[in-house]
Amino acid sequence: MVVMGRVTVPFGVKGWFKVYTLTAQPENLCDYPNWWLQGDGEWREVQVVGAKVQGATLVARLAGVESREAAAALRGLNIGVPREQLPKPTSGEFYWADLIGLRVVDTKQQELGRVVRMIETGANDVLVVKGEERPEELLIPFIADAILQVDVAAGVIAVDWGRDY
Repeated sequence: MVVMGRVTVPFGVKGWFKVYTLTAQPENLCDYPNWWLQGDGEWREVQVVGAKVQGATLVARLAGVESREAAAALRGLNIGVPREQLPKPTSGEFYWADLIGLRVVDTKQQELGRVVRMIETGANDVLVVKGEERPEELLIPFIADAILQVDVAAGVIAVDWGRDY
């Protein structure tokens, strides 16, 4: 399961809610007729009755969710889609979910840590790397000048970046 978003707050009184999306284009989540919700570590499949972009926000309604209170009860649940339903990334493209957990090494093959999450800044995406040796996070822009190679199969990202940047 690939987490594509999270339920945030109710939207109106008829069961609609806002979605914090983790997709490049929020409307991409509208293409899936069923979503999976995760709460307490368990995933359950739900039918999407409606989903649309409202301004800069994605709003949605699920089967069986017909009131503001029912929508509020979903707050904080992850929204996922089975990996096999996602389009295959083209060469040089990666799903964030595939990058999280990968080891990050510098040009001298010294490990800088592991990717713990990604940040979208508007200008470019940023790897958030945390190592065992240092408590602070290392932020590495996901741009060609900094990222030398991504090998998802080997579990490694090679970067031209230093610990002191």
